Formats: sequence, C-alpha cells, structure tokens
Amino acid sequence: MKYELIATTAFGLEAVVRREIEALGYEIVKTEDGRITFLSDKLGIARANIWLRSADRVYLKMAEFKATTFEELFNEVKKVEWGKIIPISGAFPVIGNSVKSKLHNTPSCQSIIKKAVATSMSGSYGEHEFKEDGSEYKIRFSALKDVFVIGIDTSGIGLHKRGYRVKETSAPMKETLASALVQLSFWNKDKTLIENKTPYLIHFNGTAA
Repeated sequence: MKYELIATTAFGLEAVVRREIEALGYEIVKTEDGRITFLSDKLGIARANIWLRSADRVYLKMAEFKATTFEELFNEVKKVEWGKIIPISGAFPVIGNSVKSKLHNTPSCQSIIKKAVATSMSGSYGEHEFKEDGSEYKIRFSALKDVFVIGIDTSGIGLHKRGYRVKETSAPMKETLASALVQLSFWNKDKTLIENKTPYLIHFNGTAA
C-alpha cells in the first residue's frame, strides 16, 4: 500500500530535502514552498523520520480539497476514514493555519475539523464521545487560497531534537538547518571540516591546530 507523505522544511531548503527523499528511494509527487510531497510504503514513514536529516517534520497526508464555507470543510473532512488510523482511545488535537482563504479564522477551522473527525470516527466505532486518553495523533491543516491540506503528524517531537544537544549555546542552530548547510557546502567525509574560532582553527575531530 502506498502512503502520501509530506516532509516540511525551512523555506529555501526544499531541494536539499528532496534529494534526501530521492536517496531513500521514494517517488516525489510535488515540491512546494516549505514542503515536499512523496510516496512511500508503510515502512517509509519510519525511515523518513529516522533518515531525513534536514526535514522538520513528516506528515501522513489525509486529504486535500478546496473549501470556501464551513459546511464544505466539515463534509470534506468527514469523508476521510479517520478510524482506520486513529484508535478509539487516540487523542486527536487539531492545529493549523489559514492564509489568503475565505475561512481565515483559525480557531473556527480547528473546531470544525475536530468535529468532523469525531463524526467520522463515530461512524467507524459506533461511539459518540471519545475520551482521547491514549496515544496522540496530532492533526495539522494548512489552508492557502481556499485549498486545505490535512495530515497527521508522524514525527511527534520536532526532528531537530533527535540526539538533542545537552548544553545550551548563546546562538543555537537547529540541527536540521545545520545538516542542510553542510550538504549545501558539498562537504564529504574525505574533506576536513573546520570552524574558524579565533585564535584557533578547530578541526572536525575536535583537535586544535
């Protein structure tokens, strides 16, 4: 079974993440500002979260549609078989943003989407109330010019926190951004990577020159 995934990234780094996805062997569907949509199998969800070094998050895409009224938004979200992904005990908070859309009120969109997901799950489980005391399945929507893209966050904590730093610095850089910059520099393991720290040059292996 094929899954449509969305890898999000900082603006300007789309080409870097695209190359990483292709290196994993997955098919690119489209590249947009800040996100790359691609196809993978079920295992690819885990592999993307482990091996994409410059992506911020990986979402399982659930729907994409145009909606200009709350009724349209509700009906389109309700069509999705959420019960196939979210268990009866699952928590499903909704977050998102709306830009240049008629449905520009984000809290209202969140409420409508939440209600539609619950209605869909009621049809799957025969329940009308959900305690949401189990694992979290965070739903994120993005609306741009009346087109909604809705997905489930598969990453949990941001991917830049994998192997997170144990000490704070005065000007920390996200590890995902640092990885992208290294890749854009065309560095490889056969080259020496140095950081200019006056009055020393610090080699990649940590020794001073």
